Amino acid sequence: MAKNRKIKDTNKINVPKTPQELKLEGVQNLYNFLFEACNIIRGPVSQDNFKDYITPILYYKRINDVYDEETQDALEESGGDEEYASLPEQHRFVIPEGCHWQEVRERTENLGAAIVGAMRGIELANPDTLYGVLSIFSSQKWTDKKNLSDGKIRDLIEHLSTRKLGNKDYPTDLMGDAYEILLKKFADDSKAKAGEFYTPRSVVQLLIRILDPRPGETVYDPACGSGGMLIEAVHHMNHSSLCCGSIFGQEKNVTNAAIAKMNLFLHGASDFIIMQGDTLRNPKILQGGEVAKFDCVIANPPFSLDKWGAVEWSSDKYGRNIWGTPSDSCGDYAWIQHMIASMSPGTGRMAVVMPQGVLFRGNEEGRIREKLVKSDMVEAVVTLGEKLFYGAGISPCFLILRKIKPAAHSARILMIDGSKILTQKRAQNILEQKDVERLYELYSNYENVEDFSQVVTLDEIKAKDFDLSPNKYVQYHREAIKPYSEVLAEFKAAYEEVKFREAEFRRIINA
Repeated sequence: MAKNRKIKDTNKINVPKTPQELKLEGVQNLYNFLFEACNIIRGPVSQDNFKDYITPILYYKRINDVYDEETQDALEESGGDEEYASLPEQHRFVIPEGCHWQEVRERTENLGAAIVGAMRGIELANPDTLYGVLSIFSSQKWTDKKNLSDGKIRDLIEHLSTRKLGNKDYPTDLMGDAYEILLKKFADDSKAKAGEFYTPRSVVQLLIRILDPRPGETVYDPACGSGGMLIEAVHHMNHSSLCCGSIFGQEKNVTNAAIAKMNLFLHGASDFIIMQGDTLRNPKILQGGEVAKFDCVIANPPFSLDKWGAVEWSSDKYGRNIWGTPSDSCGDYAWIQHMIASMSPGTGRMAVVMPQGVLFRGNEEGRIREKLVKSDMVEAVVTLGEKLFYGAGISPCFLILRKIKPAAHSARILMIDGSKILTQKRAQNILEQKDVERLYELYSNYENVEDFSQVVTLDEIKAKDFDLSPNKYVQYHREAIKPYSEVLAEFKAAYEEVKFREAEFRRIINA
C-alpha cells in the first residue's frame, strides 16, 4: 500500500513581517554576532571580564564605520573631493592618522597595543566628547599576551571586520538594543557583580512609565550604572530633539561610567552629561554651588552601602542631610535624601529602587522615615517579588515621590504588594509585559484592590509607627473558617457515602 505523501502547498501566502518583527529579528541577529565575539576570547578571558574587551572594541568599530559612512556621503556630495571629505566638520568624531580600524587591522604584531594606542589617539582628538571613555578599560588586559595572544585578537578583529556597524547598517536603536541584550548576558554570567551595572529592563520601563518624562524635561540618575534608566527615558520621550542637553547621570565605578556613555551613544542619544565620581561624597552635577535640580530623578543605587561617608554627610555643604545622617553601615537613606534634594521645586518627581528594609528599619532610619512620611512627598510604595535583581538575595521595593502630589493623593500613600506579580523562572524570576501592565494599572488607579493595594492616610501610617510595608496595610482575602461541628458532620457524611458506594460496587461485581 502506497504511503500517503504530504503535498506541498504551492499556493501558501507568505505574510510579510511587520516593522517591529523585522527590527526584533535584526536585533537578535546582531546580538548573535556580538556574542560570537565573546566566544572567540572565551577561555583566556573569563566571562566576568567579557565586557572589558567587547564593549570598547565594539565602540571603537562603530566610531570607525560611522566615520567611513560620513566620508562616503561627503565624497558623493563634493564629487569626490577627498580633502573636503576629511574636514572635521563632516564628521561627528575625528579619527587621527594611524588610528583607523583598517590601519590597526593591517598590523601584524602587538595588536593589543595597537588597539589601545588607536583608542587613546581618538580620545585625545575628541576631548569634549570621548576623553576618558575608551582608555578607562585596562590597557594591561589588552597588551598582556599571556592573557590574550595576538592570534586571539586577530580573530576578534577579523570577526568584527566581517560586518559594517555604521548607522546605515544598524540604526542607533537597533544597535543599542542588541548591546543591551549583550549587557544582560554579561549580567547573567557574572550574577552577583551584575547589580552594579544592570537593572532589569522591565523594572526600568515601569519606573520611567510612572515618572513619564516629557520632551524638554530633565532626567537625572545619581547611580546610573550602564545608563539603562537614562536610555529608557530617551526612548520614552521618542528621541525628541528636546532631549538634547536634558540627560544627566553620575556613576562611581569608572568602567561602568564609560559603559554608560557608550550605551547612550549607541542608542543615539546626544548632548548628555555623565560624570564619574562618588555621588554621596562628591556630587559633580551642580548648579550655582548647589546640587542641580531636575524634573525626574530615578535610580537603583547600591543596596545598603557601608562606609558611604556618614561623617562628611553630617555636615554636608550642599544641605542634603535634610532629615538626618544614617549609620555609616547603611547608606540607603542618604541616597533617598540626595535624590529629594535633586528634585525641582514644582515638577520634581522621583523613583528609587531600595531594599525593603528601608520600609521598616528603626533607629536613625526610622526617625528619617517619619520625617519623610510627614513631608507628604511619598505618593506610592511598591514591593516587588524575589529573585528579580542580580546579586540581591532580598526582595526589592520602589518608592515614588513628588514635590507636589495631585490633590486627591494629598496626605495619602498608595501601598502596593507586588510580591506575587511576577513570572517565575528556574534561576531568575522576571517581570513579563503583563506583570508590568498589572503593576502600572494598580499605580494608575490609586485605589483599594483586595490582596494587592490599599490607599492609606498618613494618620494610619503614624498609628503603625511609620512603617511603610504594604503588607501591613493591604487587605488580604481570607476564607471563612467553618465551625468544628459543621466540618465534623461533613466528614461523617462523606465517610458514610464512601462506605455506601463501596458496598454498591462489591454487589455489582459479585452479581
